[in-house]
Amino acid sequence: MKNKLDTYVKAYEGDIQYDFDNEILLNWYPKRILNDTIGAKSLLELGLGHGYSTNIFSKQFSKHIVLEGSPAVIVNFRKKYPSCECQIVETYFESFTSNEKFDVIVMGFILEHVDDPKQILMHFKKFLNPGGKLFVAVPNAEVLNRRLGYIAGLLPDIQQLSENDFVLGHKRYYTVSSLSEQAKESGYKIVKVEGIYLKPITTSQMISLNFDKKIIDAFCVVGVNYPELSCGILMQLTNHK
Repeated sequence: MKNKLDTYVKAYEGDIQYDFDNEILLNWYPKRILNDTIGAKSLLELGLGHGYSTNIFSKQFSKHIVLEGSPAVIVNFRKKYPSCECQIVETYFESFTSNEKFDVIVMGFILEHVDDPKQILMHFKKFLNPGGKLFVAVPNAEVLNRRLGYIAGLLPDIQQLSENDFVLGHKRYYTVSSLSEQAKESGYKIVKVEGIYLKPITTSQMISLNFDKKIIDAFCVVGVNYPELSCGILMQLTNHK
């Protein structure tokens, strides 16, 4: 029987307009995580997606396990990154079991896809070493370009999913407030919150302006201090009270 998650593989094959944003977001936030995990040995990562983060992380951790529910996405990743040495486990996140604990767990743009985000957050607490670090990255409903569209009357609901969101299998957006509430309800302590990529205008407008890479990098650097306005939210959590 065909895995239902395989229906989303086209979104990860590099053929859509929003790959412009994905390349920026997904190459930036792993580097931010690496800055805060120096000396950590083991990483449990949820989801392969486009593969950018997995390829970056695999070079830094001696033990790197990635959970992925779609066989087609796994095949796509292996084609793109044949030399990547991470261990991939085909499983739904909700079904994963292990006796191991990890120094770092990364949920990079995962919670917007799942049926019950709070269940996922609570389930993976048991796999985090005492004092370990959990990093969650999610799309921000209140990113600057959406705020402007909403105020201008072009977006009737700031939480409204786009056609691209449905292509990617997204079920929701987050805000700094809603993600913070969900993290606390799941029993975590919030250590740090930062923004991923301060995106002032739409993707098509960004592409048409053909910004120099230095300007794109500047959007990412400035966004760190403005999570409420950035394209993504990166939150560092711990299970240590």
